[in-house]
Amino acid sequence: MAAFETTHLPVAGRSFGGRLSTAFANAFGTIAAWNDARVTRNALSKLTDRELSDIGLTRADIEAM
Repeated sequence: MAAFETTHLPVAGRSFGGRLSTAFANAFGTIAAWNDARVTRNALSKLTDRELSDIGLTRADIEAM
């Protein structure tokens, strides 16, 4: 049984709308990743030093995320 990918056009054949939607999806993904990291940093910041130590982190590790 052969399978053909029919949902993606070759890069050279993309229309302006296709490139625009790809750019929008990439921007949305970047913003979503930034927000996920922000939420994680906020949650970890609320933990005590003992709780951070239990999961193998320090306060300095939080800022590196």
